[in-house]
Amino acid sequence: MALGGKHLFGSIDDTRVTFVEKKISEDRKDFLKKLLEHNGFEVLIQEEKRPSEEEPQLYTIGVTDMVFNPTIWVFQRKLRTFDGRKVTQDYWNQQTEDTHPQYWNNGG
Repeated sequence: MALGGKHLFGSIDDTRVTFVEKKISEDRKDFLKKLLEHNGFEVLIQEEKRPSEEEPQLYTIGVTDMVFNPTIWVFQRKLRTFDGRKVTQDYWNQQTEDTHPQYWNNGG
């Protein structure tokens, strides 16, 4: 689930949450859980129902902060990496460890 402008919210285990991402892999879930907890959020995770045992297990991840919007927090550079750098869109999407401030590649 790419960063989008909509603020999605609902419930996980009878607790109101802002959804961060839905139907994600275990590796993605682990990355986001660690990153969000590092930034002070209480994270809740729900296993998605699998159509069959052969299908991989997918997860939905949310935070209890109802005003959190991942898109806003990433683009306003409010989230920090584990070593204190600011999280960029590519870092959030696990495309790179590079956290330069620009959100575009200008050929450099």
